[in-house]
Amino acid sequence: MTEQTTVSTEGIGAEGISSEGIVGLDEPKKMTREDWRKKKELEEQRKLGNAPAEVDEEGKDINPHIPQYISSVPWYIDPSKRPTLKHQRPQSEIQQQYSSIGEWYKRGVQENNVTTKFRKGSCENCGAMTHKKKDCLERPRKVGAKFTGTGIAPDEHSQLQLDLDYDGKRDRWNGYDPEEHQRIVEEYAKVDLAKRTLKAQKLQDELASGKLDPTEREHDSEDEDEDKYADDIDMPGQNFDSKRRITVRNLRIREDTAKYLRNLDPNSAYYDPKTRAMRENPYSNTGMNPDEVGYAGDNFARYSGDTITMATTQLFAWEAYERGSEVHLQADPTKLELLHKSFKVKKEDFKEKLRDGILERYGGEEHLDAPPRELLLAQTEDYVEYSRHGAVLKGLEKAVARSKYEEDVLISNHTCIWGSFWKDGFWGFKCCHSLVKQSYCTGEIGVGISNQDCVPFEEGLIEQQEEEEPKSLLEMHRDKMKEKKKKKKSKKNKKHNSDSSDSEDEEKKKEKLKKALEAEDKWVKHVDAIMQLDERKRPYSSLAEVKAPTEEEMEAFRMKRCRADDPMASFLGQ
Repeated sequence: MTEQTTVSTEGIGAEGISSEGIVGLDEPKKMTREDWRKKKELEEQRKLGNAPAEVDEEGKDINPHIPQYISSVPWYIDPSKRPTLKHQRPQSEIQQQYSSIGEWYKRGVQENNVTTKFRKGSCENCGAMTHKKKDCLERPRKVGAKFTGTGIAPDEHSQLQLDLDYDGKRDRWNGYDPEEHQRIVEEYAKVDLAKRTLKAQKLQDELASGKLDPTEREHDSEDEDEDKYADDIDMPGQNFDSKRRITVRNLRIREDTAKYLRNLDPNSAYYDPKTRAMRENPYSNTGMNPDEVGYAGDNFARYSGDTITMATTQLFAWEAYERGSEVHLQADPTKLELLHKSFKVKKEDFKEKLRDGILERYGGEEHLDAPPRELLLAQTEDYVEYSRHGAVLKGLEKAVARSKYEEDVLISNHTCIWGSFWKDGFWGFKCCHSLVKQSYCTGEIGVGISNQDCVPFEEGLIEQQEEEEPKSLLEMHRDKMKEKKKKKKSKKNKKHNSDSSDSEDEEKKKEKLKKALEAEDKWVKHVDAIMQLDERKRPYSSLAEVKAPTEEEMEAFRMKRCRADDPMASFLGQ
């Protein structure tokens, strides 16, 4: 609140002005101690609400909590004036005047005054007084109204100069005429009345012709009443057609469980009702696998795909920048990716060397090759619940151990498997007592025949001897671990032998190039000898075997090729 004080000489009495024109500044009389105490007590009572508030010259109450230096009039202006807040309020003579809310531009023309004679100063084209010929919007006449004196156009309304305030300039309904809406309402009411009249007339015609019963008329009038809009309104969340009784849903289905109903435990994942987000997994305390549940939190979907790789790359870029490497994820992503790959390879090699060094110094490698606890103790933490009869009620039933060999396979028309019969140290078929594995079944006739002279094939015995015994799970696990070790050692040997192999390759290439140069020299001499012979005595070149030249032969050809523009070409043969 700004304090505005207007100093004027009107409030100063005639006694305060001397004959010389000097204003007399008479200070107010000093209050006695008793008057001061009474004044203070009255102010306290007014602040507590026990005494009525002080009234200014306009009859408005003065807030007792307003300080005295704001409410009191300065003594040098008018010592006798009562306390007031008039000087704190907006002054009407200073305030800018704006147009009222009902004022707006008038549209159309004046319909009251009809002019039949051309007036001086009016438009020469149409005869209206409110504009000139160059501003006239009417079609240019062949002979203007100034010369014909007929067809004088009515005058437009003289527009107001509106001075709108901030809200008036932004008022959507400024200048709106409510009578326009009333005309629309009356138009629709007339259409509705015409429909009702037509419908009543149609019903009367049907009753008169006997096509409609009076009972059906009452029933139809109740169902087809246009005032009942409830049947035609679409319910929120669905499109409902009252004619065909078909509902089309466009919201979520009822089986979709809300996030906050996934786990009703108050200590589970927090649900933010404003953003409708649940970042953590609501099933984290239940022990369920996040991959098996229908919803595992917003972070589960957010941290999937390449998001984790992107985050690790960004972290590596920050750490590398702190150590002096000029890399940036957005500025040079290819350089950063190559640097990150090389860093991971070096890190893995360093871990392998450190691990191998510790094992070489302290030993204990045999403890690292121990099989899992499930194989050692044949126990797992999978929960299985059985009934009193031994049937599995909850959980997975223990898998039956199967052999790696084929079971229950019947061959060569036999009705029993091989090995179902045993005699004199040999296996056979029980259906025909045959001791030959690849034989056909002879049935009961073969049972009656003596198999003493029949000796099994030696190949079958060799196959039985060569068949290995089935390995246990522990042995299979150890074999896998040994194969992994062999692969790691072979990789290391490849790295160490890469340098030696490169040098050996270079020596081989040099030897091949030397042989190719010798062959090229022989071929050049052979060509020179052929060119010296007569054309009729030359041999056929098409009988020679044609092969694609090797890299060494191409290199020898380039080295031995003679160029005509070479200044040293004449010295090559010397």
